[in-house]
Amino acid sequence: MYEHINMVTDFKIDHNSSQPLHQQVEDMLRKLIGQPEYQNGKLLPNEVHMANRLGISRSTVRQATNKLVYERLLIRKKGVGTKVAKNNITTKLNSWTSFTHEMDEKGVVFKNYSIKVTMVVPDKEIQQLFNIDEGTRVLKMERIKGPESGPVVHFISYFHPRSGLTPDDDFSKPLYETLEKKYHIVAAVSKEGISAILADAKISKILNVKPGDPILFRKRVVCDPGDRPIEYNLGFYRADRFTYTIDIKRGS
Repeated sequence: MYEHINMVTDFKIDHNSSQPLHQQVEDMLRKLIGQPEYQNGKLLPNEVHMANRLGISRSTVRQATNKLVYERLLIRKKGVGTKVAKNNITTKLNSWTSFTHEMDEKGVVFKNYSIKVTMVVPDKEIQQLFNIDEGTRVLKMERIKGPESGPVVHFISYFHPRSGLTPDDDFSKPLYETLEKKYHIVAAVSKEGISAILADAKISKILNVKPGDPILFRKRVVCDPGDRPIEYNLGFYRADRFTYTIDIKRGS
């Protein structure tokens, strides 16, 4: 059933490379899912098959697959398998910064309407993304931001324990500056998935919209220079007040 994996001639691992194994697998999967048969709905090889073929652990394959699931490039269905997601747009931005800096550069004055920081045990998907043990607590931050006229965005962030962040940190300051200056953690890459959803009762109350109103929903996985996840972020934006634009250069 999975012999078609041999079609990818470079589907192999360089165990002597300085590039992490999970990142090598991630690069392979990106090439694999770009092939026409997978774009047309064919299931990807299962994790056990790939792990055996590559001579690595299943958890390494799962870590790479999780990245693409969180980028909304792949859809995983229990008991069925994993396939390429359709009708979703995902891009690595050429340049990005914190939301606060972005708004400052545009001359838009935003304020924090609410900041809530707690230590929680995340769900299994986030545990797998962070590659942490079950029961490990991580820092969770919830923010509501907007101009004087009212909130327009609700952020929920989970941070890997290696970030060093604690509830005692000052989260009113730009987040990535704190990570770099205080904890020497550099946020290097943002991997994002963007979609449209309808506001539920909770989001409608937070953003002062009607239940069922359109909301711009964004998932973001922020990684360090070693491509290790340090933040998993959910963003809910008022669609009538916010436009998410991306500049993409045409390839040669």
